[in-house]
Amino acid sequence: MKKLVAIAALLMAGTAAHAGSGITFQIDGQRIHVEAPRNCNALSCIRISAPSYNGTIGNIDLKDLGSKSDDYDDVASSAPPPPAPPSAPAPVQAAVPQPAAPVAASVAPAPPPAPPVAVATAAPAPVDAAPAAPALAPAPQPVAAAPAPEPTTPIGVWATEENKGNVRVEACGANLCGFSEKTGERILINMKPDGSKWSGRIHDPNSGRNYDSTIAMKGPNAMRVQGCAFGGMFCGGQTWKRVS
Repeated sequence: MKKLVAIAALLMAGTAAHAGSGITFQIDGQRIHVEAPRNCNALSCIRISAPSYNGTIGNIDLKDLGSKSDDYDDVASSAPPPPAPPSAPAPVQAAVPQPAAPVAASVAPAPPPAPPVAVATAAPAPVDAAPAAPALAPAPQPVAAAPAPEPTTPIGVWATEENKGNVRVEACGANLCGFSEKTGERILINMKPDGSKWSGRIHDPNSGRNYDSTIAMKGPNAMRVQGCAFGGMFCGGQTWKRVS
């Protein structure tokens, strides 16, 4: 009964906004409808419809409901709560394939370590002493250049006595000839070798005559020049000195 009055009070409180509305529920399998007519603002005007009662809440007879008030309270309290609306199914997550376990590469077992090999320490080979370096021969002393051989022929330039001019003697074929350096005039003519002397003709530039003549070396730098006339009856001579 307490629950019925509470439901009626709630229904009456909402009549201002919902006049003529009602609530239907069941107690022990019996359908009960509570309705608040329009402009109803008291419990006495709340209408109740049940299998054994139809009237206002102010005229309720508990005996007509076929059970005690406590029974209504107990049944109402023991009524199972309305089933909860089915919850939305949880989204099914796609199963993430687990990565395949890495296949361990078949590795051949390492061979057992080889036993240590005893290395025979060879005795160091005897080192032959390096042969002593041969004594170096003393460097040869520089040989003094041999003096140039002294000239043994009349070839060269000669100075006449009393500085009357120089005569250049040179080979003319197999013989010797002499020329004045100033004028180029021939002084010694075809002097042929004859043992240690040379024989030929000599020209006198002062007289313009030619005489029989011989020349002979008196050392490397001196030469005796001689001329004869009339078949050797009258002879004269000079000693010339080498200039070069």
